[in-house]
Amino acid sequence: MRLVIQRVRSAAVSWDGSRNEIGSGVVVLVGVGPDDAENDARRLAEKVATMRIFKDATGRSNQSLEDVQGEALVISQFTLYADLSRGRRPGFTGAAAPELAERLYGEFARALGARGITVRTGGFGADMDVELVNQGPVTIVVSTDEWPTRQA
Repeated sequence: MRLVIQRVRSAAVSWDGSRNEIGSGVVVLVGVGPDDAENDARRLAEKVATMRIFKDATGRSNQSLEDVQGEALVISQFTLYADLSRGRRPGFTGAAAPELAERLYGEFARALGARGITVRTGGFGADMDVELVNQGPVTIVVSTDEWPTRQA
């Protein structure tokens, strides 16, 4: 799994006439690979809930999403598995099949919610509009697999 986590003041996602929004917390873009499993989703949910990216009273990043009772907006994002090694049009063959991706995306959101965090989601597979106010800015990338990069 690949996650892009952004600390936000607020965020919203809209699709097909639906809308979900959060206040202070994180937006988590979730990409699922073909070798991922439920334990990966649960482990990453714990990491997101407990990583210390929120400021304490002294201004140090010492508090977690759980500590500040923040919210999470979780959005499926298969394009995190984009491969541009063969040209200019991205290929997505490295992403999981939709059935597996939807199941693990759901498991990630459920596991985060089970930790007492208010979780809102986007529409899996939908064309969505995402709005956010990135606070900091703070953006963290987390992956369960090797994420090779290429030099241009």
